Amino acid sequence: MGFLKRLLGTEPAEPAGDNDAIGVDAATAADAEREHELDVLRAEQASFDELTERQLRYAKYAWQPPAQGGDRRADDRDDSG
Repeated sequence: MGFLKRLLGTEPAEPAGDNDAIGVDAATAADAEREHELDVLRAEQASFDELTERQLRYAKYAWQPPAQGGDRRADDRDDSG
C-alpha cells in the first residue's frame, strides 16, 4: 500500500539509503535463498503419503498410450491426390 501512496504522491518517499543497504552481499543472499528452497522441498516431501511417494518414484516407468493421428488436420488441404 505504501508503494501506491508514494506513486500517487500522497506519502513522501523514503531515502534510498536507509532500508536498502543492510550489508548483505549477493553470495549470502543466494545461499539463504537456496536454503529456503531446500526447506520448502523438505516440507513438501514430508507431507506426501506412501502412495504419493510410490507414484512419484515410478512415474518415469508409466505407460503412455501411443500418439494418435498426425500433423494433418481436417481443415488442411489434401495434396495427396
